Amino acid sequence: AHGIITMNAEAFAAVQSGTVKKGDVLGVARIAGIMATKRTSELIPLCHPLPLTKVSVDFRLLPDRQAVEALCTVKTAGVTGVEMEALTAVSVAALTVYDMCKAVQKDMEITNIRLLEKSGGKSGDYKRED
Repeated sequence: AHGIITMNAEAFAAVQSGTVKKGDVLGVARIAGIMATKRTSELIPLCHPLPLTKVSVDFRLLPDRQAVEALCTVKTAGVTGVEMEALTAVSVAALTVYDMCKAVQKDMEITNIRLLEKSGGKSGDYKRED
């Protein structure tokens, strides 16, 4: 899954240079996203807890858009999909970036939270085509 948070030049420069007063924005957002995958079943009704075998949350700085892209990969050995965990991780990671940068800019935008690809589970494989 992935999502984008767009910000002004000042906020983007602070994230990029690591000078946000609250600390390492992307490091904290990575931990928040990973923690979110483990609590997805507590947040979304009827979503059951899953034994996760891999979680990664990564970021790409997009200077031309003054944005940060959050990307999450989740795996399980179970027979169900983990798309809700990945989408939750991306959402919480983007919200964490917002929280840590809101002193610099309050009108950042979180957009394009969506599933990019999945395999397994009852519904089978999926790959976004755009």
